[in-house]
Amino acid sequence: MLKFTPEAVLFDLDGTLLDTAPDFIRVVNQQRLLHNLDTLAPHLIRETVSNGARALIKLAFNLDADDTGFVDRHTELLALYEESIAEETVFFPGIDLFLKLLEEKSIPWGIVTNKPSRFTLPLLERLKLNGRCSVTVCPDDVTHTKPHPEPLFLACNKLSCSPEKSLYVGDHERDIEAGRSAGMTTIAARYGYIDTPERVGDWNADLIIDHGHELTEWLKIVS
Repeated sequence: MLKFTPEAVLFDLDGTLLDTAPDFIRVVNQQRLLHNLDTLAPHLIRETVSNGARALIKLAFNLDADDTGFVDRHTELLALYEESIAEETVFFPGIDLFLKLLEEKSIPWGIVTNKPSRFTLPLLERLKLNGRCSVTVCPDDVTHTKPHPEPLFLACNKLSCSPEKSLYVGDHERDIEAGRSAGMTTIAARYGYIDTPERVGDWNADLIIDHGHELTEWLKIVS
């Protein structure tokens, strides 16, 4: 159990703060149907979401980035997603309660994501999180993306908080690597988009959680 009150809490977005997989499942299968292909099992898409749109195209059409047709399919997928962003996206269970507790205690929280601002900002606006989130760092804000620590250093700088006294929560090994490189305390969200949850212990996070409620219970104890 972590035994300090953080100056700030930062989150990865997809698979950690928000369950965006239902929208991606819908859009990927919509795209497959457009190309006369059967739909994929939802769990296959869910497990791939954290790896980005390129990985989804690889999954959906067995195309690599240098294959003919990849760029067109990738562009098509992003357009379909942008047209119907946040139709089915929700908080993971327990996360909104944790955010409200942070806000009650005047502990700022923010988002550090590899999701481009083209999608991140409309998503947050649609869910009315843009007014609650104290900082948002997307890949187009930095030179180096996660697992490099630059995005986390930028977020902490914007919040005027010390990385060593702040938390980063993520559901991918690159999140934990970035947080550790920044000197932050890291929490691995095993409830996220992880295809091999038994390996999460190998990431060397400071804490592993299986439910958002664990964050609320922890904060009530330490603050």
